[in-house]
Amino acid sequence: MDAVRALLERAIQDRLFPAAAAEVGDSRGVLWRTAHGRLTFDAGAAPAGADTIFDLASLTKPIATTSAIMQLVARGALDLREPVATFFAEWRGGDREGATIQDLLEHAAGLAARLIDRPPRSRREFEHEICTMALEYPPRTTSIYSDLGFILLGFAAEDRGRASLASQFDAVAARVLPLSGIAAGTDQLLTFGVPEALRARAAPTRPMEEDPRRGRLLVGEVHDNYAAALGGGAGHAGLFGTAAGVGGFARAVLRSARGDLSVPAPLSPSLVARATAKSQVPGSSRALGWDTMLPTSSCGTGMSPAAFGHVGYTGASLWIDPARDRYVVLLTNRACAGGTIEQMRDFRRAFHDAVHHV
Repeated sequence: MDAVRALLERAIQDRLFPAAAAEVGDSRGVLWRTAHGRLTFDAGAAPAGADTIFDLASLTKPIATTSAIMQLVARGALDLREPVATFFAEWRGGDREGATIQDLLEHAAGLAARLIDRPPRSRREFEHEICTMALEYPPRTTSIYSDLGFILLGFAAEDRGRASLASQFDAVAARVLPLSGIAAGTDQLLTFGVPEALRARAAPTRPMEEDPRRGRLLVGEVHDNYAAALGGGAGHAGLFGTAAGVGGFARAVLRSARGDLSVPAPLSPSLVARATAKSQVPGSSRALGWDTMLPTSSCGTGMSPAAFGHVGYTGASLWIDPARDRYVVLLTNRACAGGTIEQMRDFRRAFHDAVHHV
């Protein structure tokens, strides 16, 4: 633990991020948890703690959106093989017809990462822009990481589930987080948005230059400008959580991946196995919302080939290794005047390697 703490403190001194919280555990419980730094780089800022709430950015994709989609699969309300065109009337054209919901989950539907122009202002405009833009490649021939595909998945989940993505995920969290053994009313938080009463606990971020909110701190407001334009949450970003909240979810997934039949859908063993199976798309490391282990992955070199996880632009990451019965949560607010994506990538690898030697 001393080496891990020293690594986190050094990263804060080097201004990679002002605040960080981490949790490591196994299928039985938490092994250790730590928090470092202050909520911003300002000297008078409040210290980070176990109750600090972080913008999880793209961890929304596997934790919330994949969970909502797999819950619909479990209910028989959705089939992963359904064409995208079944859900969106404007998804038309010979190069698009074969694209499926599974392709969107695997980042293999042909979509670019982001839109070229500024984000639209409504779901209807987002849907039009995404569904009519030229594809980057024929579906399933390669994989390009795409926020746009997960925005569509969020819309599809809402239409089939007849409820907001946020409320569908809240229902999932209410079923699986109690399995963590942590009592309600503690620091275990995992939800879209941050209630006004809890915003003082949120680790702020700073908007990007192209964001109309630039010039002020975002405290408990989603960093991603597409998610902000869609009301604060979407299929690709908008989830917030504490280290204990993300850790509780990770523990349920880990138990399921190790065969625990008591874990309910959408995290039951059969559904988790399906969600974390590596894509058959050439050259892809993706699964359904999740990423899988590569020698170059952000989880360093200490995890087994069975590991799966994801990272977030703001500086968050989650990796789960069923073969070694471990999960590792790292939450930071790098997007609060911190370091570059490349520096964060290098730090994540060093952090996970240090964790594996604890």
